[in-house]
Amino acid sequence: MSHPLPPATCPAHGLTTGLLPLAEAVGSKDPQGAYRRLREQWGSVAKVELEPGVPAWLVMGYRELLTITRQEQVYSRDARNWRDLDDGVVSPDSGLLPMMAWRANVIGADGPEHRRLRQPLDDGVARIDQRRTRRQVEAMCAKLIGEFSGRGHADLVNEYATIIPMLSLASLFGLDSGEGRELLRALIALFGSADDSQVGNRHFEEILADTLRARRDEPKDDLTTALLRHPNLRDEAEHLQSMVVMISAGNETVTAWISHTLRLMLTDPRFAARMHGGRLGVDDALDEALWRDPPMNNMPARYALSDTELGGQQIRRGDVLILGIGAANDDPAVRSATGGVEPGNRAHLAFSSGAHVCPAQVPARLITRTAVNTVLHLLPDMRLSIPAEDVAWRPSPWTRVPVSLPVDFSAQYGAVAEAGAGTSQ
Repeated sequence: MSHPLPPATCPAHGLTTGLLPLAEAVGSKDPQGAYRRLREQWGSVAKVELEPGVPAWLVMGYRELLTITRQEQVYSRDARNWRDLDDGVVSPDSGLLPMMAWRANVIGADGPEHRRLRQPLDDGVARIDQRRTRRQVEAMCAKLIGEFSGRGHADLVNEYATIIPMLSLASLFGLDSGEGRELLRALIALFGSADDSQVGNRHFEEILADTLRARRDEPKDDLTTALLRHPNLRDEAEHLQSMVVMISAGNETVTAWISHTLRLMLTDPRFAARMHGGRLGVDDALDEALWRDPPMNNMPARYALSDTELGGQQIRRGDVLILGIGAANDDPAVRSATGGVEPGNRAHLAFSSGAHVCPAQVPARLITRTAVNTVLHLLPDMRLSIPAEDVAWRPSPWTRVPVSLPVDFSAQYGAVAEAGAGTSQ
């Protein structure tokens, strides 16, 4: 049965906009259902609301999404082209700005400038020692599991999936675990795009700026030092923003990827049976999770450089377009008739497409695969301790991360977990 979309109300003017608030779709129990109803109403490109009074186009068509990511001469990544921001529709205090405002980094650039700023990220990822990183991540995972395994219960989001990516990334950049956890708290606020978003953003950048200053005085064999030495980066601001992009984008998305894969294991008997029965390898399981619930459910943003048409909608110069990755993966034009995902199919758009495709797909998969493998090996009888339908979601128009995944398991596995670090060669 189809349910009508709820109208949105702008408190400042008391007007009913009739547009779906994007955060409501991301945080709903059935985001695909919300996107399908939007598709029925609008087609492949739908008008939504980012916050009260701030509209955007949500691009839900697979082909349309490829169009806007591959035609930067029409759809820019530079938020200085956002008309509603220039006209004051978006408040200077808006929680959207830490995610959407222009910064002097690779995300906000097009063309040659983008390629200049992208190269340090690609070079940084290429220098990662994957075998050493896998061993380090595995040891971190086993240590965390060892801390709670004796209890017989845990929260796999807040005690595991949220912590592993940040500690892994912090280690690559030469930060200790305490600094990594501090960064994590700031990032959760930033990605929420709520009232504390700008405070979280400032604190996040302060920690990274301190790390950069320390590496200037004492270089180390880490990604922070590599960025400081890269010839493409011209000044302190570009060093800082390169770190911001690599850590913020990597942490939140990997947290979501780990969480979704474990959630499917705990709530979808078919998915779990295929994994336990050997019919679905871990990498295939990871890709199925990306198809069904991509970490960035919606990704900001592109800005129209001229009046144009997309998916039957008239797009005006300065309009903002959001990459509806979750909806595009469910586009009837690419979805199988059964709704299932063929093993090995990596045509999903979870890493975006075009010039701005994610540069860190390999380390992201490495961290996620290791985290999933380790917890499945050390806690083989874990089970969700709440009904699957009671899983709630962190508020955000962008990322879809469970508030918690409480599980029970046999406490006898505690001794195994504590001894599990470094068992793989």
